[in-house]
Amino acid sequence: MNYTHEVEQMCKVAQGRQHGPAPIPEEGKWVRAYEIKDISGLSHGVGWCAPQQGCCKLTLNIKDGIVQESLVETVGCSGMTHSAAMAAEILPGKTLLEVLNTDLVCDAINVAARELFLQMAYGRTQSAFSEGGLPIGAGLEDLGRGLRSQIGTMYSTLDKGVRYMEMAEGYVTRMALDKDDEVIGYEFIKLGSFLDDIRAGKDAAESLKKATGSYGRFADAVKYIDPREQ
Repeated sequence: MNYTHEVEQMCKVAQGRQHGPAPIPEEGKWVRAYEIKDISGLSHGVGWCAPQQGCCKLTLNIKDGIVQESLVETVGCSGMTHSAAMAAEILPGKTLLEVLNTDLVCDAINVAARELFLQMAYGRTQSAFSEGGLPIGAGLEDLGRGLRSQIGTMYSTLDKGVRYMEMAEGYVTRMALDKDDEVIGYEFIKLGSFLDDIRAGKDAAESLKKATGSYGRFADAVKYIDPREQ
């Protein structure tokens, strides 16, 4: 250790008692975190790329500082989905510190990891007050039926108004309008359930009917429109 001449000439003053770091809540316990292995919890981080053309929601389940489970969800450029595939393969088995210092292929995923680290380091995790934490597999609960991300996709113009494309419930097929042409509901297909039935060999028409639902006052509409028609 090198010291400057000025520091070497100083007289020593005792530091006093060391109280250590403040305890943070982790999986139902109060923990004083000194090392990476002292960090446990399930949390999320949202990040964006430098040109802000896309974003990522990263979910990690960490036990004793090591990633046991990861969920990578992206919105943006097409390349981000491939980046997410590579990041999801890279993450399990890494320590939280390694995650911060690993190229996760996409800027948005790297930033999401940074934001997630802050949640972990300050005890702001989803499992902070859950005794024993959340089991491996809890990340899947963030997904909708059929293990699909819950995505909201809407489009609108001043001249023609809004178009609902996709809701948490599923792919929107029809919008319901009242006499004033205002939206009062919509019809949707739960794509995950629909595709699961098709894959199981069930009849397509019957599966589509089973996976179709509606929201709001859909049945009271004066007019129905397809949000994807011109």
